[in-house]
Amino acid sequence: MPMRFPQGKSKALTLSYDDGVEQDIQLIKLLDTYGVKCTFNLNSGIYAPEGTIHPPGRIHRRLTELQSTSLYNHPLVEVAVHSLTHPHLENLPSATVMKQILQDRENLERQFGCIVRGMAYPYGTYNDTVVDVLRLAGIAYSRTVHSHQSFALPHDWHRWGGTCHHRNPQLMTLAQKFLTETPERDPYLFYLWGHSYEFEEYDDWDLIEDFLRLVSANDQVWYATNMEIYDYTMAYERLEYSTDLHIIYNPSAIDVWIHTGKEIIKIPSGKSVPT
Repeated sequence: MPMRFPQGKSKALTLSYDDGVEQDIQLIKLLDTYGVKCTFNLNSGIYAPEGTIHPPGRIHRRLTELQSTSLYNHPLVEVAVHSLTHPHLENLPSATVMKQILQDRENLERQFGCIVRGMAYPYGTYNDTVVDVLRLAGIAYSRTVHSHQSFALPHDWHRWGGTCHHRNPQLMTLAQKFLTETPERDPYLFYLWGHSYEFEEYDDWDLIEDFLRLVSANDQVWYATNMEIYDYTMAYERLEYSTDLHIIYNPSAIDVWIHTGKEIIKIPSGKSVPT
């Protein structure tokens, strides 16, 4: 039976932005304005030194640790791993990859006082060995830089591609399609990714604001972080069914909604529901 998102919604929207740069300040102001959530992927080993004043003309301006702590402690934000120092992980020995991931994860967990289980690949590059290390390091998902221009959920959470980068020429066309189409079976997920310094580099802050204005405040859309999408989908996949499909049990701690073909029903956490 097809999954539906919380409250029976058929669509979800999530964002993912990398590197922990000053332009995230303006992006989070826009998230606040439009009520949209975002995952920010941080390199805890290369924060700017406290008191840094970046030279005029520099676009890629990393935040300090104190600035990051203040900025990303926010109800619309998930903090995720981006490796300790942003190397090409596939070029490193497995032990060094593990250190890059675990040290970044440990630093972020200490800094923000929460469990950090998500990630985006630095430079978007990886190989099977890197993926194996991520699993051992307790990373639940990792975002690539592949854009599939669809609204599908990932088949492999450690190779999670997005719908598109924000500078994709089809961005607004895809957004309109996302909002106007009705999913026939599986729910839709629009996944937008990028780097907020690009809005300054290309002078297109209006692009992301136009997008957020278009997709926000829609009662058919669940606005979620990457980890919320992952955790909810895992709860759905853990549902247990009687052999005749007339009883569904939810062993997880998350309420789940499904489409039976006739109606949308809620299976509360820890409860069994007849269909």
